[in-house]
Amino acid sequence: MADPATLKTDARRHHDPRVRGFASDNYAGAHPEVLAALALANGGHQIAYGEDDYTGHLQRVMHSHFGPTAEAFPVFNGTGANVVSLQAMTDRWGAVICAESAHINVDEGGAPERVGGLKLLTVPTEDGKLTPELIDRQAYGWDDEHRAMPQVVSITQNTELGTVYTPDEIRAICEHAHEHGMKVHLDGARIANASASLDVPMRTFTNTVGVDVLSFGGTKNGAVFGEAVVVLNPDAVRAMKHLRKLSMQLASKMRFVSVQLEALLAGDLWLRNARHANAMAQRLAEGVRGVDGVEILHPVQANAVFARLPHAVSERLQKRFRFYFWDEQAGDVRWMCAFDTTEEDVDGFLLALKEEMAAV
Repeated sequence: MADPATLKTDARRHHDPRVRGFASDNYAGAHPEVLAALALANGGHQIAYGEDDYTGHLQRVMHSHFGPTAEAFPVFNGTGANVVSLQAMTDRWGAVICAESAHINVDEGGAPERVGGLKLLTVPTEDGKLTPELIDRQAYGWDDEHRAMPQVVSITQNTELGTVYTPDEIRAICEHAHEHGMKVHLDGARIANASASLDVPMRTFTNTVGVDVLSFGGTKNGAVFGEAVVVLNPDAVRAMKHLRKLSMQLASKMRFVSVQLEALLAGDLWLRNARHANAMAQRLAEGVRGVDGVEILHPVQANAVFARLPHAVSERLQKRFRFYFWDEQAGDVRWMCAFDTTEEDVDGFLLALKEEMAAV
């Protein structure tokens, strides 16, 4: 049998790798160290459905970050991680309190409600962050059979608006939720960026302060695909293995998900990638602040910059660099930086922005 490493392929490159944008950190490719890890995991036979050596080792890696009781359940994507997590934390009559801007509410196609079979109770926020007082707007009616029962508070770290909770803010939320008999879920699609921003270990704002279940993100931080549900409090969930399968999130060749997360987490790759992405967002924000007519809307605390500028300028600029409107009617846009964003990328974008603004 031929050595797979020597085999040729008929695949062709169909994109220009020089093209860069600021639309999403999902646009970035995979980090070379992650690709190398995938190659290491290839070859030979490993037991399917999570009983492989790589998934077993991932548990020990997760223990180093989140303590000895943490258990990781690798899944395909972030929506899957959130749906499986929230299903495992709620009853059929249960509801989840979240920010109105939360990813589970606005960017998952209704999956938590349609697939997860639960109700989202949303709260408007100015900065994407919940507080105990905001939670109380929806935390009531536990004995009212006419209302879905609040059972979980879900927060996003960092938030959809690029802001970051402090450990004390999350501790206050967890204590408040637990006092009301509710559990706490943290959507950590960009948890590495939050950790880098706060300059603290991830455990400092998760299990240490009372978070029960974490959706751990890898894709936005250099993985090809793959996230994990990390159960921090075993008493907060039930039937995780069954729900993962039922939600079509059980990978047969799970070693290829697990080894990517291991590549990120066993050393400091996760932190290096996040720090770089955050630094590029800071560079972008500093440059934008010097452009008359462009307003930065939220504190730049991770790898996102939200701005408001003339709609026509954004449309012209989008022909040169990909990015998305956040609120098209208001003229609000979102610019995202990734682990592979370079200083030259940022400076080129700033030059283009200044040129388009000068043409107003």
